[in-house]
Amino acid sequence: MPDDLDDTIEQNAKGPAKASGDAGSVEQHPLPDQIEAAKFLASKEAAKSKKRGVVQRARPAGAD
Repeated sequence: MPDDLDDTIEQNAKGPAKASGDAGSVEQHPLPDQIEAAKFLASKEAAKSKKRGVVQRARPAGAD
């Protein structure tokens, strides 16, 4: 999913912000909003992951 979203953001950045024709007009969401959406979705995917990192406590030598 993130790759598709990255591709979509890249395509939107390359295209026009607004377009109009006989059928009407279209306007893209601003690029900063698209980036924020991508970050939000990536954070949701990371939160679902069972691998949330390794937490270790440092103990001084001989502290048993």
